[in-house]
Amino acid sequence: MKKIAITIGIAFALFSCEDPFFEDDPANNATSNFDILWNRMNERYSFFEYKNVNWDSVYEVYRPQVSNDMSAQELFDVMEAMLNTLRDAHVNLRTDFDISFYDYYNDAPRNFYFHDIESNYLEETLRITGRMWNGIIDSVGYIHYPSFQLPIEEADLDFVVERFQGLKGLIIDVRDNEGGDPLYGFRLARRVATQRTHIYSTIYKNGPGHQDFTSPSEAYLDTNDEAKFNLPVVVLTNRVTYSASNFFTAMMMAIPNVTVMGDTTGGGGGVPLGWELPNGWHFNYSNSITWMPDGFIIEDGIPPDIQLDISDEDRLAGRDTILEAAVASFQ
Repeated sequence: MKKIAITIGIAFALFSCEDPFFEDDPANNATSNFDILWNRMNERYSFFEYKNVNWDSVYEVYRPQVSNDMSAQELFDVMEAMLNTLRDAHVNLRTDFDISFYDYYNDAPRNFYFHDIESNYLEETLRITGRMWNGIIDSVGYIHYPSFQLPIEEADLDFVVERFQGLKGLIIDVRDNEGGDPLYGFRLARRVATQRTHIYSTIYKNGPGHQDFTSPSEAYLDTNDEAKFNLPVVVLTNRVTYSASNFFTAMMMAIPNVTVMGDTTGGGGGVPLGWELPNGWHFNYSNSITWMPDGFIIEDGIPPDIQLDISDEDRLAGRDTILEAAVASFQ
C-alpha cells in the first residue's frame, strides 16, 4: 500500500482536466457523441459498483432515444438524464446553452442562514479576516468559511489563532460550503492537528474495467511549527457541504478532539476529471474512490457525530439551534 504525506502544495491532484478526445476524427453527430460519452464513462467512472448502477442497462434505456436528426437541446436532455442515473454532482455536461447538474441537497433541510448568525450571534464581535468570517460567542471562537474557492492565507490564520487564544473552544462552520480547492482545507486543518494523522485513503481508476484501480494511497495531515488553535473543535455541516468541503470534514473527523454536528454532508468523494466530445461539449466524471480510516466511503456524504436540524419555528425566530448546541458543548 502506497503511503503519501499530503502537504500544502500537493493536497490532491484533484480537479484537473484531461486532453480533448481525438480518436481518428470521430463523427460529430448525435449518435457518435452519445456513444463516446457513454463509453468514456464506462471506462473511467469510478462508482458503478459502489452505487450498484448497471451501465449497460442504462445504455439500453437511453441509446434508443438518440437519433441524428434530433436537436442539440434534445440530445443534451437525453445525455443529462443518463448521467443523472449516477446520482453524482461531480458528473455534469457543459454546453454553451446549458449545464447539467445533479441536485443532491434540495430535499434536505437547509439548516443554515448566515444572516441570522451575523445579526443575532456575532453582531458585536464579527471580523472578516481574509475570507474567514470570525467572531466570539460566549467565550467560543467561531469561523465561517463560505467556500474553498476562496483562499485562506497563513497570515489570516495567524491572526485568528491569536485572537482565539484562551477561549473554551472553536467552531468551524462549513455549512453551505460547496467546495473548491482542497489546499485551503489542509491549511485550516493543520492549525488544529497536533500530530501527523492518517486522514483517508484513495484509489484511482487506471484502466477500462469497472474494477481497474490503482493500489490505495494513504493521505496524511502533517504538522509543523505554525501556531495552533489548541482548542477542542466542533465542525458544523449540512447537505450543501460538498466536494472539497466533504474532504475537509473527513480529515477533521480523523483528528482527536474534533466533533461534527449538523447534517450529513452532501458528498462528492471522487476526483473529477474532464473530457471533450466531438461537438465541443465538455463533461466531468468522478475518477477515484476515497474512504476514511474506518473504511467508510465518503462519496454519498459523511454523517455527523451529532445529528441536528433547525426547526421551522426556530428559523422564524432567528435561532440557529445547531450553532447553539455547538456553543453549549464547550460550557
